[in-house]
Amino acid sequence: MGFNTSLIHGAPGGDRHTGATLTPIYQVSAFAYDSAEKLEQVFSGRAPGFAYTRIGNPTVDAFEKRIADLEGGVGAVACASGMAAVTMTLLTMLRSGDEVVAGAGLFGGTIDLFGDLEALGIKIRYADRVDPETVESLITDRTRAVFAELISNPKLTVVDVEAVSKVCHERGVPLIIDSTTATPYLARPLALGADIVVHSGSKYINGGGNSLSGIIVDGGTFRFDPERYPGLSEYKKFGPRAFLAKLRNGIWRNSGACLSPFNAYMDQVGIETLGLRMERLCSNALALAKALQELGLEVRYPALPDDPDYPLVERQLGGKGGAILTVRAGSRERAFRLINSLKYALIATNIGDVRTLVIHPASTIYLHSTPEQRESAGVFDDTIRISIGIEDPEDLIEDLRQAYFESGKEN
Repeated sequence: MGFNTSLIHGAPGGDRHTGATLTPIYQVSAFAYDSAEKLEQVFSGRAPGFAYTRIGNPTVDAFEKRIADLEGGVGAVACASGMAAVTMTLLTMLRSGDEVVAGAGLFGGTIDLFGDLEALGIKIRYADRVDPETVESLITDRTRAVFAELISNPKLTVVDVEAVSKVCHERGVPLIIDSTTATPYLARPLALGADIVVHSGSKYINGGGNSLSGIIVDGGTFRFDPERYPGLSEYKKFGPRAFLAKLRNGIWRNSGACLSPFNAYMDQVGIETLGLRMERLCSNALALAKALQELGLEVRYPALPDDPDYPLVERQLGGKGGAILTVRAGSRERAFRLINSLKYALIATNIGDVRTLVIHPASTIYLHSTPEQRESAGVFDDTIRISIGIEDPEDLIEDLRQAYFESGKEN
């Protein structure tokens, strides 16, 4: 199947009992059975079925299957948000005293989370650039995972997944890729060598900015050494599904970080147009990036021919750079004036919407980061992040052009 065909027909969906073309919203808390014995079997995993929506729901299950099929994984677990997905992934394999190697150019919320993990005795070693040499130099005997964003947000550097995964596997640690900004349309990290993929489904998977969600997909290829990952030792019997079994029966279930049926349904609606939206978003982003360069602004967008990651974009991402770009306005004051002069772009803290969204990262999503962390993430006082929408590109270009000239006027 082609990509867009697989979005519609790749994984089984709908409801065979009624003929509904999408799995309906099972907006219930619990599921009743004819006998206590039957419910016991479902609870113990000896019979298929659902008992309580916190640990399983038909609508959520359908969404999980669609994403697992799309990413080429052995299974998936849906969470209440993208941050919940990152948290659940790491806490399933880590304990106090462990270490994680992570890209320094991460989303501000992930950096804040890593600060919380350090308070629990988990050390984070940051890599200025996630490349094989840097990752190799940071891995120690205590390293239990390497974490990176495929296209970092908002630094917009691209990870060579194949090269980095080889180093990780030589050292016996899994590579976890946050592919939120790339989506399966641009790349399938598991096929490139990654072991686990996470998404904030609230972004491009949903596409309409109407629901929060997160998703964890396991490739089933990494074998967790029981001595290095003692928490997974009892799940070794599940083979390639060991991580998912530990995840479902451990921190994910116990923390209550489940996805609501309604949000899972909205994500199923959204994902069917993912390919069409990403094609338009990437095209718009490239056109806008070129237009802003012509104005003399410093623009960062991976698919620009002069971007340092352009060769990797061509080889790994099919020549498409995603739907985010950043510009530097020259000063914080001018950045604010430029943002405030826009007529179409909404000033909001999200990405992946059909609408163009703009934000000043330093004063918002990196508010709690140190100056060093902001600089490592590519965030400066004059940085503006633009999440491109599906509007007509001519309108977006004209809007940014008039805002650029308007922002140059002194108050």
